[in-house]
Amino acid sequence: MYYKNARIFCSDFRFRTGAFQVENGVFGEILPDTVPDDAIDLGGATVIPGLIEVHSHGNSGADFSDGDYDGLKAMAAYYLRQGVTSFAPASMTLPYDVLEKAFATAVKLKAEAPAGCSRIRGIQMEGPYFSYKKRGAQNPDYLKDPDFEGFKKLYDGAEGLIRIVDVAPELPGAAEFTEKAAKLCTVSVAHTDSDYDHARAVFRAGATHLTHLYNAMPAISHRAPGVIPAAVENPNVRAEMICDGYHIHPAAVRLAYSMFGGSRIVLISDSGRCAGMPEGSQFELGGQDCWLRGGVARLADGTIACSATNLWVCLQNVLSWGIREEDAVRSATWNPACAIGAEKEVGSIAPGKQADFLVCAPDYSIKRVFLAGEEIQ
Repeated sequence: MYYKNARIFCSDFRFRTGAFQVENGVFGEILPDTVPDDAIDLGGATVIPGLIEVHSHGNSGADFSDGDYDGLKAMAAYYLRQGVTSFAPASMTLPYDVLEKAFATAVKLKAEAPAGCSRIRGIQMEGPYFSYKKRGAQNPDYLKDPDFEGFKKLYDGAEGLIRIVDVAPELPGAAEFTEKAAKLCTVSVAHTDSDYDHARAVFRAGATHLTHLYNAMPAISHRAPGVIPAAVENPNVRAEMICDGYHIHPAAVRLAYSMFGGSRIVLISDSGRCAGMPEGSQFELGGQDCWLRGGVARLADGTIACSATNLWVCLQNVLSWGIREEDAVRSATWNPACAIGAEKEVGSIAPGKQADFLVCAPDYSIKRVFLAGEEIQ
């Protein structure tokens, strides 16, 4: 099947008007010289790869850390309706046995790949190797120093599905942990009060990711630069951003793009179970009570917790804040695919890749969602 008259976000990160082929669930020819007469006319619509979410805890009343398979399926169905065709759910700072149970549901979902659900392509293990001072909404009762043996046991139990593991660089053994863990997956700096030197050491040891930039880390100071400049200076490091409109001011989003460039920003929602729930809802996050008020989730002490949005809305926000379209789309597709090692399967419109794509209005106000070439109704 061919689709023609489309404004396609191509694998070189440029938009071109043309046609593309979908056959047996994968992309075939892109921009062929001749198009069959029976090609489907998209009327000039914008076509981008399916979005890839690498940091979301939940939605629709469910949380990945619950360890409930039906809840994870409900999450995956919600993601797909919002244009997220691949995802890597994030866990919380919890005991190893609780994480083990949650990770087992991810393994099962990957194996079954149920219809109507976004495809799970990894896990982000957010915690427990975090700073108490910068714990944010993470439960302090379960914080630990980096523990490679414990992590490796969880990694093996999850059949290698952990694609990102987070660590605070100032903790004892963080650099040694990073050097070992980086051989297995992406290591990300997160929930940290680290100075510049400790952060730089962990990046040199192999960390290539920064979890929710600006949040739960020291602000930039000209005398104590901290984590952020250490990340900017290392060209291998990508930085996540929660672009729900509450966690980061739009000016700080624009600053991040100017520091890291469009090739190194990863858009995330960091949503919790409150996404899709009504205003005023009370819910649980990592064993702590949380409330959704004014569109933002907070703990009892007022700490901003997870978001209540989704990645599609985050993409719309970034576009409305003046970020170049090519950079914004790349940040929600190719960059996150690379972060979880899925770039050979998804993340771009290219021959042989799974045909996950969105057909969008010029202003990104509406979308049609296709998973492996099939439209989701």
